[in-house]
Amino acid sequence: MLCACLMAMNALSIDPMLPALPAIGRDLAIPHPNDRQLIISLYFMGLGLGSLLFGVMSDRYGRKRVVGGTMVLFIISSVACASAHSFVMLLVARTCAGFFAGASRVVTVGIVRDRFRGDAMARVMSLIFAVFMLIPVIAPSFGQAILWIAPWRWIFWALAILATLILLWMLVRMPETLRPENRIRITVGTLVETIGTIIRTRSSIGYMLASGVVMGSLVGFILSIQQIFFDVFDAQTFFPIGFAIIAGSMGMGSLINSRLVSRFGARRLSQGALIMFALIALVHLTIILSGQETIVTFMVLQALSMMTVAFTASNFSAISMEPFSTGAGMASSFQAFLTTAVSSALGMIIGGAFNGTTLPLTFGMLMLGALSFLILIWAERGRMFTRPNNAALREVELDALH
Repeated sequence: MLCACLMAMNALSIDPMLPALPAIGRDLAIPHPNDRQLIISLYFMGLGLGSLLFGVMSDRYGRKRVVGGTMVLFIISSVACASAHSFVMLLVARTCAGFFAGASRVVTVGIVRDRFRGDAMARVMSLIFAVFMLIPVIAPSFGQAILWIAPWRWIFWALAILATLILLWMLVRMPETLRPENRIRITVGTLVETIGTIIRTRSSIGYMLASGVVMGSLVGFILSIQQIFFDVFDAQTFFPIGFAIIAGSMGMGSLINSRLVSRFGARRLSQGALIMFALIALVHLTIILSGQETIVTFMVLQALSMMTVAFTASNFSAISMEPFSTGAGMASSFQAFLTTAVSSALGMIIGGAFNGTTLPLTFGMLMLGALSFLILIWAERGRMFTRPNNAALREVELDALH
């Protein structure tokens, strides 16, 4: 639960902002509606940069110390967002908030990797993602509720308060999971060695890239969804509920994955889900081009797409981290940086292409799903739907978890 809450800080920093974007645009005189997406996309860019640094630091100084320090700085950045009186100041503060939030993302993966490996790690990550995905279900409603009683700035004040509570919980309850013998010194040599190992390990770099590509569709969805509900379907009041339904499908997918991954393996589930993701996008594209798109078809097909994304996220992460018992934080940092950089860039292209229809989002999802699958074929040397021996469950650790 604590790991899920640490990772959920990113969802709390993104999704409650969505219903507030029009109000922020009016208050700060943002000229073009698509420019409001920068409030989200620059947070993602900061997240990627922070992810590259803080996992490395956690391999040297320990997981708890790094998370604690960066959460303090994240709280300060959130207060700066609440106090911003210009669009530029808000964007700078949002980028800083994303930068410091990168620690909670990558160090949490390092914490899990300290304890588990293979399908066992995939199962634990799926459980974390299942809890984590409850946040996007309620986050837009949370943001909308604040807007009913207070200005949009109180969304950032509420975020700072929640982050403070999670920080206190972590300081009291979280042990240091990094064993002394697994601590490594931060040198240029070790950084180059770890990154070199990742690049040379075909499965690691392949699954990292594939994850970044397919997650680009999720970033594009987040950047576009407010305008789709508001401008395409004229469903402003329904937006929090509609977003909750679609986000809830991801939580359901993560929970189902956590139940099935031990039986079928992370590779089989994630590769099959990626094929379904592309097929759903193809069906959706056909409906749009035929002029039959409605809010019902959009929500149903988007929910199914997001459910398949849930099967890829945690499994791709676990597979790419399999080779790293020493230097897990450093490897997690590079993984998070690469996937976030790729997904942010691709997602910004999709979001920036919004033209008053759902076509750019759906076409982008189809292209990214196909590209991600081609990368997996390369990573697996054409041997798809396998289950390597090193994916065996660590039953003792699972029993300890229970």
